[in-house]
Amino acid sequence: MPIVVALHVAPAHRAPMVPVTSVEAVAGRGLVGDRFFGARHRHVTVQTADDLASAGRRLGRDVPAPRTRRNVTLDHGPLPTAPGARLRLAGLDLEVVRVAAPCRIMDDELGPGGKIALIRRGGVVCRLLDSGVVRLGDVCDLEPPNEDRLF
Repeated sequence: MPIVVALHVAPAHRAPMVPVTSVEAVAGRGLVGDRFFGARHRHVTVQTADDLASAGRRLGRDVPAPRTRRNVTLDHGPLPTAPGARLRLAGLDLEVVRVAAPCRIMDDELGPGGKIALIRRGGVVCRLLDSGVVRLGDVCDLEPPNEDRLF
């Protein structure tokens, strides 16, 4: 299973991402200390190091995790991308809201071509369904059991 290799929060819009070793996650609210805390749906963003490496190959240079402005970086994927899909991060249930489409800020962060390099490699935006703490080294289950499924 993938593990958390980087955690970041930004205290305000366009503020630099701050690396943290752990962060409090609040159901229905987001990550404490992050600019999107309290937002309706954008509680946490998740990406993979695999996708960053792929974007870096396309761009011709490294793509450091904090420069993509995502909160959680996993060592590998693939991430579920369908709205409503679930993943379990550090024992907390997350629901995928949408793919995290790169914006023009990525050209500022990564240089020309940054936005294009991250298309289909930008991770996912998730809603937090549980509260707890996420730490570096925590495990992420990308295919948690569907408890609503009838057998």
